[in-house]
Amino acid sequence: MDAIPILSFDEYLAEYRYKYLALYHALRAAILSGNLPGGTRLPSTRKLAVLYGLSRGSAAQVYDMLGADGYVKSETGRGTFVSRDGFFPEAKPAEGSAEQAGGGAGIAEHPSEAKPGGAAARAGEAMAPSGGPGSPLTAGGSGEALPLAEGAAALPELPLSAWARRLAALPPVREEAGASSVISFRSGGMPMEHFPYAEWRSALSHAGGRGGGSLGVSAPPQGDEGLRRAIAAHLRITRGIRAEAEHIVTFSGSMQGIVLLTQLLLDSGGQAVVEDPGFHGIRRAVEMSGGVPVPGRVDGGGLVPQDWEARLLFVTPSRQYPTGAVLPLERRRRLLEWASARRAIIVEDDYDSEFRWSGRPIEPLKALDREERVVYIGSFSNTMFAGLRLGYAVLPPSLVAPTVAAKALYEPLPAGLLEQRALARFMSLGVYARHIRRMTRLYGERGRILRELLVGIPGGLFHPQPGDAGLHIYARWRRSAEEFARFQEAAKRRGVDFRDAALYRITPGEPAACFAFSHLDREELTEGMRRLALAWSDVQNDT
Repeated sequence: MDAIPILSFDEYLAEYRYKYLALYHALRAAILSGNLPGGTRLPSTRKLAVLYGLSRGSAAQVYDMLGADGYVKSETGRGTFVSRDGFFPEAKPAEGSAEQAGGGAGIAEHPSEAKPGGAAARAGEAMAPSGGPGSPLTAGGSGEALPLAEGAAALPELPLSAWARRLAALPPVREEAGASSVISFRSGGMPMEHFPYAEWRSALSHAGGRGGGSLGVSAPPQGDEGLRRAIAAHLRITRGIRAEAEHIVTFSGSMQGIVLLTQLLLDSGGQAVVEDPGFHGIRRAVEMSGGVPVPGRVDGGGLVPQDWEARLLFVTPSRQYPTGAVLPLERRRRLLEWASARRAIIVEDDYDSEFRWSGRPIEPLKALDREERVVYIGSFSNTMFAGLRLGYAVLPPSLVAPTVAAKALYEPLPAGLLEQRALARFMSLGVYARHIRRMTRLYGERGRILRELLVGIPGGLFHPQPGDAGLHIYARWRRSAEEFARFQEAAKRRGVDFRDAALYRITPGEPAACFAFSHLDREELTEGMRRLALAWSDVQNDT
């Protein structure tokens, strides 16, 4: 498909006498900035002439000038394309080209090569931010910000809200993807060879309706009603939570729900208790909402209750993140008493306790809540697959309306509606429950293997936290912090990676590591631990 360049070239018209020259420089600036990337097919001269009010001969002259300078190439019977080389920061005008004939409108005036402030410089300022997919400039842009060329005018600093400035100060989100030779214990995920894909595909087909007739049917911002009913039934059976579909709101992943609820429940400058160590995403949600995180101490029994001067608490009682500790019943009751006395809200994040291979199921705080002070958050990303961004919250009745209103502001129509309806059928037919039982057996075996291998590393390096659920093992380092740092570097050199648990701490603490295992089979677990043993040997030999 042709890229139809919608260029704001009024400033070029003001600078150049003729339309064809203005269009030439507007297109040239778009190519130089990368907004029209190499290989982009440009519209025909007829379309270009109609779009910009030129004669077809003038449009052809524009392409001739760009071709003479090497910016575009014409192929007989196929059309005109931006040169495969893309933009040309050091390009020189061809002898006799329009840039030499233009009397001061040539390459030397472009900000990437000479004086700032010309038409091309202003065009770069106006167009550079809009080069991504869906940009009015081109269909098929790379979406990547291009660095300013030497001599280019600096972009003006835009006035941002306090919230935007806090977000801008965050480090960039980077995908954790290592080389294929690296064994990574950083993040797990569903081993897709064990996922019931045929049943899921059937559920997707059913959700779409005959001939796709259901694809155009919308749902309220709260989420598909069938899925909310299925979630409520599942929680009543597996968690003992008296959930009703009208009190459930779905989100594009549990993190979206955590951020949105934080904004609803926390004023700027307000305090929110977060576990320390605890999930860093929750801490960031509090900080980005203008709140103040209050560290809640965690020990071998999970969060230690205190009389915090706060009105909001985040907790992972069924399986503390990251340590895996289970909050005793006595502490759960004390948290509920604190919430009642302080008129506070507790957000219970039940992130991965679906997979429990020994012991009785742990009763959630929400099941003990008699004053409707607990928000229960769950997710399907661990139980299904990471690409299924579906989370949900079971809300107190008084919080439903503001949450739905906020959800409608962000997403007037729920995202992934086809997947929501497919998951509802997946659950109602019992496929989801069978899938959970199968994966629980598989993960239980993999967790047992990893725990034995960790303990067996020569030198007694790690002490794994006891646990009978979840998809990662929290292991305390038994030597010095300096040795831990050297061990991490040696492990990377040996081609194995794991997460430093310092990421989850607000206050400094003992060195520890998190080892995810759901995505690794027996051979990969064994090889990873073998490499860690070699890494420790390297540390000792280097001492």
